[in-house]
Parts: sequence; C-alpha cells; structure tokens
Amino acid sequence: MRCACIDIGSNTTRLLVADVAQGRLAPVVQQRSFTRIGRAIAADGAIPRALIEHIAEVVATQREVASVAGAVHLRVVATAAIRRALNRDELLAALCEQAGVEVTVVPGDHEARLAFAGATRTLDSPPAGTIAVVDVGGMSTEIAVGTMAGGVTWARSYAIGSSALAAGCHEDPPSAGDMATMRAAARGAFAVWADAHIPAADHAIAVGGSAASLPTLVGPVLDRAALERALGVLTSAPAEEIARMHDLAPERTQLLPAGILVLGAAAERLGRPLRIGRGGLREGVILELAAGA
Repeated sequence: MRCACIDIGSNTTRLLVADVAQGRLAPVVQQRSFTRIGRAIAADGAIPRALIEHIAEVVATQREVASVAGAVHLRVVATAAIRRALNRDELLAALCEQAGVEVTVVPGDHEARLAFAGATRTLDSPPAGTIAVVDVGGMSTEIAVGTMAGGVTWARSYAIGSSALAAGCHEDPPSAGDMATMRAAARGAFAVWADAHIPAADHAIAVGGSAASLPTLVGPVLDRAALERALGVLTSAPAEEIARMHDLAPERTQLLPAGILVLGAAAERLGRPLRIGRGGLREGVILELAAGA
C-alpha cells in the first residue's frame, strides 16, 4: 500500500511517500521546505498572513507530488508550532481552502508515540530490551520509552526545541556566552516537571531534523564526545561557511548548535548515548495510516 504524510513542523514542512508491506516501509519520495513557522510566531504568537499563504502553496505542491507518485492515502499533520500559534485556525482554514487538505494537529504525547513507532519499525536490527526515542523538533522535544513487543509505556513532550532555543542566540557563529545560555536552557527544560524522571532504557535513538543532519559530522552515535566535536565544528565559522564545507542546508546549520544542545541534555537525562535513527514522526504516521486503511 502506498501512503503519504505531509508533516508541517516548526522548522520544515516535509513530504514522505512510502510503500507499506507487512509493517515495513520503503520510501518512494521525500521532499523538504524550510517554512520556519516557529521563528515567525516568536514575536507575537501568530503566524503572519504571508507565511500562511506560503505554507498553503508548499502543502498544495507536496499534495500534488504525492498524488503523482501514486499515494492512495494521505494524512497531513501539524506539530508544536501550530499547537501554539494564536491563529492556527486561520492556517488550517487556508490549508483546507487553498491546498484541499484537512490537517490533524497532533498532541505532544501522541507525537511522541508516532515518533517511537517510526523510529523502531525502521531499524535494520531491532534491539531487545527497553528503547527510548528522542525526537528533537523546532518548538518541542518528545521522548517515548517502550519495547518493540509492547509499544510505548511512557511518553512526554517538552517545551524545548532547536528553533525556540536558537532564538536566544545573538551571534554567528554562536559566542561562548550564547552557548552557555542555550546549554543551561536545554538542561533546565527537562527538569521543570515535578515527575521529571525519565524511565531507564537499554537503548536510545535520536530522530528529527537535527539528528538527521549529524552523521556527516560525527557518525551514527551521539555520545558526549561526538556532540562536543560537532559543536566545535559548528561554532568555528559562520553558518553559511559551515553549510558549504559540510554539504548542509544553511537553514539547518543555523539551528544545529541549539539542536545538539537539546540532544545532549536529553542524553544526559537518559544516562546513555543516542544512536541516530532513520525514521520518526512521518514514518509513524504512515504506519498508523496503513494499519487503519
């Protein structure tokens, strides 16, 4: 069965078209557009009208790409930035009228569960034991803990992400002061809950845009040394220069120091390094869509 997901996130709007057979996915088409909704709502909490029009155009194009690719089912989801936007109903109405799609605004705990499904079901060799999946987005970070056999047993959404954190960065490359401020905020975000304890896990997987950008810099495992090496590279020159040197999108390069600090803070809370996963929210949406079709 060929299914598609359009994910309207805080930093990017992404399309995934994939074939699903026996609970496994085979990607067919992937597209990404940096729509930066999280940055836009930072000032007054609302998405500017011009950006709403742009997002509707992006989604309309991605919907057509999915149709041409032969997707028989499509689901459009939106996450933290849309959850928070004061005028989210205006965006949803524009997407319905101009792009012809109904959008599901996914609650944070369900987003964590979808990311867990997408991350674990795309592993080449699923591990035994308990797995934690960390999904760092632009305006929130989701952590889910569970097993392959039993699914998610614990999930939480935290109000910290690469875009939200990077908004406090004043220099390019980030200064030592910028880094210290962001590091403290990332660590603090995981300690604000009264029940902040995250269950122990035997394995930990990182997904999301920041994690997916890191293999070319540090390899597949994000331990403390690897994350610090990546930060050393990213703070050594302006974002545009780093992007050219390492074949990264400039928009993502600007966000990566903040994203790495959130990943590092999550790894500290879990007490173990993170392995970069191949699937996440979109894969989880497609698996859920195919199962219910």
